[in-house]
Amino acid sequence: MALPQAVIRPAVPADLKAVADINAHYVTNTVITFEETPPTVADWHRKLDELTGRGLPFLVAERSGEVVGYAYAGPWRPKPAYRHTVEDTIYLAPGHAGRGLGGALLGELVARSSAAGLRRMIAVIADAGDDRSVALHRRFGFTEVGRLAEVGYKHGRWIDTTLMQRALSPHQNRS
Repeated sequence: MALPQAVIRPAVPADLKAVADINAHYVTNTVITFEETPPTVADWHRKLDELTGRGLPFLVAERSGEVVGYAYAGPWRPKPAYRHTVEDTIYLAPGHAGRGLGGALLGELVARSSAAGLRRMIAVIADAGDDRSVALHRRFGFTEVGRLAEVGYKHGRWIDTTLMQRALSPHQNRS
């Protein structure tokens, strides 16, 4: 039986409980995020306001009325000269990987970030022993630019990260 097509759309406040629940699963059970305490729904409201206030995309994947994934482009670094570079974040609800949702979210995130006049997108991928995230980013034109050894410690182990990047808008960035 085929699954209904996912709708990729901008996140709204009503989505943030589901976003918080998806994220909490990864914070609590995995090393793919370096968060150690799950952000609250109120934290997610602040994140949505901050990102949309900066003109940055925050998206959800919805299937049959249920939020089954999210993605956003956040500032790469706080210093002003980095304002044209963003870092992507993508998470899928448990049980929803391998269905094209990550690619749908990343493709729309890249398109919307490019349309916003951003210049580069960075991916910081924790090495959790699963190459799916690296492979997904490669399919969307990201190239590996470095590896940071043992930069995170979570659940009793040291974790490396892989750094990847891709160009976005070919247009001159606004200052």
